[in-house]
Amino acid sequence: MHVVIAGGHGKIGLRLAALLAGRGDTVTAVVRNPDHRADVETAGATCAVVDLESAPVDELASHLQGADAVVFAAGAGPNSGVERKDTVDRAAAVLLADAAKQAGVTRYLLVSSTGVDADPDPGSGEVWVAYLAAKKAAEDAIRATDLAWTILRPGRLTDDPAVGTVLLASPPVDRADVTRDDTAAVLAALLDAPGTAGRVLELREGDVDVLEAVVAVTS
Repeated sequence: MHVVIAGGHGKIGLRLAALLAGRGDTVTAVVRNPDHRADVETAGATCAVVDLESAPVDELASHLQGADAVVFAAGAGPNSGVERKDTVDRAAAVLLADAAKQAGVTRYLLVSSTGVDADPDPGSGEVWVAYLAAKKAAEDAIRATDLAWTILRPGRLTDDPAVGTVLLASPPVDRADVTRDDTAAVLAALLDAPGTAGRVLELREGDVDVLEAVVAVTS
């Protein structure tokens, strides 16, 4: 399988690239900063330097030729402002969808966020409100396409070691943590499960093996 990961230098992106490369898949990691090339290549991926906030769809599509699936794992980051929540967390996700369609790639995994269905607490700050709004808008845009999409909504992400067991279910699901390692493992399993296309899935810590959890939500 050839997988293209947008946000390939992110904490989830690098973990996913290493998992996929380790099992023999071909991985292209889309990054904005050319200085991240070494980290990406260490994970086993090929680096494609593309600024998702400014690149035309043709440029991104050229890096998707021959791919079997794309994963949107990009994010503006915790120190970004309201504007970049929209340009990265929403607009870049839509750009990837448009590029995938142009390149003939049908499988699309979107890493979203828990909490997007609820009215945000105004006391959480305008940046957090903008983040949830951008994630929800990205979901809505992807769901409106004819791509074979799956939307994954992890809980609060931690850098704790992988547990290997999760809770994977349709919303609503109570809020809880999940490791980035386990999130990457679930994404890898979802790539092998085309029957999860058209599903919105919440991900938390749990007691079901990752592969078994994905099988359980596969149509």
